[in-house]
Amino acid sequence: MRITLVGSRHFGVTTLNMLREHSVSVVRVVVADADDRLAAAAKAAGIEVQVQANPKLVVASEIAPDTDLIITAHSHARIGKDALAAARLGGIGYHPSLLPRHRGKAAVEWTIKEGDPIAGGTIYHLADRMDAGAIAAQDWCFVKKGETARELWERALAPLGLKLLADVIDYAKVHKALPAKVQDEQFATSAPSLS
Repeated sequence: MRITLVGSRHFGVTTLNMLREHSVSVVRVVVADADDRLAAAAKAAGIEVQVQANPKLVVASEIAPDTDLIITAHSHARIGKDALAAARLGGIGYHPSLLPRHRGKAAVEWTIKEGDPIAGGTIYHLADRMDAGAIAAQDWCFVKKGETARELWERALAPLGLKLLADVIDYAKVHKALPAKVQDEQFATSAPSLS
């Protein structure tokens, strides 16, 4: 399976490392910033790095030829329809909430702000609307009393994301397709930046 990884920062790097250990071929890494740590990790691993022309949008020409699946890991760029069409299975991302709850950039912060006793993570199909694509996999965890968003992310949600991504990739390798369950819009909430 040939993967184009779009992402940044620490979660991008840990996702790259998980993919490299998971019998898939990461053929290109796409980043918004050439100085990002994900770009450095990819170069060190001998993987081609593509810097986005527009940091808010990934286009088809930035996706590696013959890509089977696009995976996003801490990317705030929209993956254009043309880019999704360039990959045989389209694209998936990890969102640190139980979608459709807390759609948006600050999902973990809103989990804490709302006092949610349970958090979770979702692998979802990339779509036109942010965090609104079909669900490929989902799991949950408890939120500790007094836990900060960063503590929850590091303790539970980042590791959960890596596990769920690995599970979906394993499914795709066997079935040559991705699981998909449409999100129930009546439960959708937004999680805009708090700053």
